[in-house]
Amino acid sequence: MKLYKSFLTILSTLLIMNCSINNDQQLMKKAEELSQKFIITDGHIDLPWRLYKGGYEDVSVRTPGGDFDYVRAKQGGLDAPFMSIYVPATYQVTGGAKDKALELMGFVERVTTEHPNKFEIAYNISDVERIFSEGKIALPMGMENGAPLEGDLSNIEFFHKKGISYIALTHSEDNDICDSSYNLGERTHNGLSEFGVKVIKEMNRVGIMVDISHVSDEAFYQAMDVTEVPAIASHSSARHFTPGFERNMSDDMIKRLAENGGVIQINFGSSFVTKESQDKRSKNAEVVAAFAKQNNLESDDSKVKEYAKQVALDNPVFCDVTDVADHFDHVVNLVGIDHVAFGSDYDGVGDTLPYGLKDASTFPNLIYHLLKRGYSEEDIEKICYKNVWRVWKATEDFAKLN
Repeated sequence: MKLYKSFLTILSTLLIMNCSINNDQQLMKKAEELSQKFIITDGHIDLPWRLYKGGYEDVSVRTPGGDFDYVRAKQGGLDAPFMSIYVPATYQVTGGAKDKALELMGFVERVTTEHPNKFEIAYNISDVERIFSEGKIALPMGMENGAPLEGDLSNIEFFHKKGISYIALTHSEDNDICDSSYNLGERTHNGLSEFGVKVIKEMNRVGIMVDISHVSDEAFYQAMDVTEVPAIASHSSARHFTPGFERNMSDDMIKRLAENGGVIQINFGSSFVTKESQDKRSKNAEVVAAFAKQNNLESDDSKVKEYAKQVALDNPVFCDVTDVADHFDHVVNLVGIDHVAFGSDYDGVGDTLPYGLKDASTFPNLIYHLLKRGYSEEDIEKICYKNVWRVWKATEDFAKLN
């Protein structure tokens, strides 16, 4: 009798395991189907900077490096990745920020002119929807750092006509618009400058989305008071999981963004996602810095770079795709499904991407884990594009009336 009961227990366990495996397979298949069915937009892909720093390459085929190309984007269902026109804070000092932005936009234009059957620049929502219907990848553009405005409000309309659909007000340092989240010392403006207030109002008037990724907490709240349309955080995550990391958004900020009708687009970089990854990355940096100092080498020396690669291999900082899904859960539990989307930061966070989210082909992996947690098809559609579309359309509609 005991033997018979043991056999039944084992059989029951095997049946449960088999059902679980079958269910997982079905969910993965559904995730793959949804990734191709819905438009997937991503708030921040650093391809232009990658092509500038690493040299131009043909992204119409699978590339040996980087996180984004046509093949992997198609595989993952990524249809409308916002190309980040990233202008480092150094150009605020040296000058030439506007020219650098135009140079980077030139890389996006080159990709589309060389491969018109695969890519096309998108200036608005209608463009994206048409390009998607034609089976191509739409490339809307967003400016990371408002430095290219160079203190001239007329440049807002200038860049909008060139294809810029959002502007992240600042980046790693305070600029003439507002303070940066990375400046933990004395603030330049204690939030927005007077010029920054005018910038946001002009962005509203022209039809450029306000992006609050990278701004200080004070600048964020002031921006929420100024803007007359919803805003986005194009590539930020929840500070709840990374205490003290001001680059991410606190719960109160997420609530305020939602009250404004806005959307937080979750950054996939491991150091944005978990405190453990942050700590590992900091420890690795300390080890590399000690090596450079001991050997009297500069940080950009090839020996230091090679050593850094080995340290990263020996002590990986990666979190997991499930940790990224936790951020979606947190935002949804906090403010609802209408205020969260994708903002991977592919090609912008180096070799820190989570297991299961290593490049543009892996969106189905994240969708799978969201489905597994009970998200509906309607929820997935909102995360993929509808939430961002709502903000983009509100921005476009406001501009038409002004």
